[in-house]
Amino acid sequence: MTERKGEKKELKGKVVSNKMQGTVRVRVDTTTSHPVYHKVINKKKIFFAHTDEELNIGDKVVIRESRPYSKNVKWIVIDKKGK
Repeated sequence: MTERKGEKKELKGKVVSNKMQGTVRVRVDTTTSHPVYHKVINKKKIFFAHTDEELNIGDKVVIRESRPYSKNVKWIVIDKKGK
């Protein structure tokens, strides 16, 4: 996966927490193959994303890399897909 200079990463995930003001926690699930055993491995990672919308737990969203909004918030919600 080669990205050109200046392109920002976009990830799809699910909102797992909306208790902070202007920030949501998004869980991104990925599946990879083990290099030796060729077993499918499910990985998950939590990202903090800035948003101005009211999002509920379970909403599917698309997040994009952005400028740092705080120490942990370096992503922004760009699209809401619904539950």
